[in-house]
Amino acid sequence: MKKLTLVIAFSLIANIHAAIEILDRVAIIVDDGVIMESQIDSGLANIILRYEEQNIPKPNQDDLKEQVIESLIVEELQLQMANRAGVRISDSELNESVIRIANNNQMELQEFINYLESNGDSYEELRENVRKQMIIQRVQRGRVGSEIGITEKEFQAFLATDESLVSLEPELLIKQILVKNLNQANKVVLRIENGEDFSDIAKDISISSNASDGGTMQWRKAVDMPKLFSDALSKKDVGYITNPLESGAGYHILKLVDKKGPFVQYEDQWSSRHILLIPSAIRDEETTEKEINNVRDRIIDGESFSELAKEFSEDPGSAQQGGELGWLGRGVLADEFEKVMIESPMGDVSPVFQTQFGFHFLEVLDARNYDMTRDLIEDRAYSILYGRKYEEELENTLRSMRAEAFVEIKDLD
Repeated sequence: MKKLTLVIAFSLIANIHAAIEILDRVAIIVDDGVIMESQIDSGLANIILRYEEQNIPKPNQDDLKEQVIESLIVEELQLQMANRAGVRISDSELNESVIRIANNNQMELQEFINYLESNGDSYEELRENVRKQMIIQRVQRGRVGSEIGITEKEFQAFLATDESLVSLEPELLIKQILVKNLNQANKVVLRIENGEDFSDIAKDISISSNASDGGTMQWRKAVDMPKLFSDALSKKDVGYITNPLESGAGYHILKLVDKKGPFVQYEDQWSSRHILLIPSAIRDEETTEKEINNVRDRIIDGESFSELAKEFSEDPGSAQQGGELGWLGRGVLADEFEKVMIESPMGDVSPVFQTQFGFHFLEVLDARNYDMTRDLIEDRAYSILYGRKYEEELENTLRSMRAEAFVEIKDLD
């Protein structure tokens, strides 16, 4: 009986082992980590699916598999680097990113989750893939970003030569007055300085074909104008009037009337100065407020704002500039400070007020509506140049990481 039982037991064990299937295997060893066979299979299936969805011919499958393997190796190296550096993505950061993905697909989060599951995809797997990509991006920015430097000379050369920047430039509306000689041109300048309307002068004496329309020319970008005109109007604000410009046709006087384009933007700005005193353990709020009112009284009595700011202000960023903050628009300063600055009459010393930083008073020196067009274009141009250099540096960095890594690809056939 015991023998029969043992035979049955061994038979069951044999059947169990026969039913066991190898679900996954280590396919590649990469430094301190591994890549599983399932990762390669999944990556290959995804890339084949993309080719089929786009209805374009697929490369040889062995070539595709090699691409997937190399991509996984480089990804694993970056994840290992992130782990050594202690890079972490919090759940709140991850949640925000997933919600953005859902919103980009015009869905609420739960609707997006339902959509994934209805297509046989895993929401949890998506989250982990997003987390992984966020970690990799953070590693790349830290490793590559610090290696990129752009000199002022290089940036200006880029602005001057890169044709893709033409699309950023605004269209300009120009008026012109054209006269035969310099003497007439100088008389035109004098009439403008004396307050005569530019269009009226153009109608009166200009010999250009658009004189009857007040000298108005068609909207056009600087690159589409004669170089004589574009050079004279480069980086100029609306309302600018040139000196007489000599050409084969005579002497031109141009006025920049308006601009339009995606980067044309104007901002109200204020130039102000202030004095700040900060309460501390040895000077409470009441004492601080009393002291700063005493400083304000001295300015009202005629002492120099600038000198008293250098002596008393506890704002390290502005004290040595006599309290001057430069030109600033809305949304830069503390709300309480901004409100006082906007509402204060120019040249008046404001009452003392409190912000999160301490007690202040201020004086508005000037106000303007500033043309942000050139600043925005240059910011965009810098982003383009930085992005190009970033991609080049990233490619070099990843290539170097791959070359220096220990990689063993298993033969699983």
